[in-house]
Amino acid sequence: MKSNQRLSDLRAMTADQLQDELLKLKKEQFNLRFQRATGQLENTARVTEVRKDIARVKTIQRAKQSQSAA
Repeated sequence: MKSNQRLSDLRAMTADQLQDELLKLKKEQFNLRFQRATGQLENTARVTEVRKDIARVKTIQRAKQSQSAA
């Protein structure tokens, strides 16, 4: 249920907002990788969640790009 709400929120965003969200997620992914390397990472499942969120954003960006081209 939570991911469905997140997905609808992402679909409602503009291309610029999606790009900002992607940048934010990539920064978070970097920080999580750094925490894992130093042994400070508490929530290891967050790494997978962020990776999947990045994929969702990229998929929606690609779909919007295809729609605008058609």
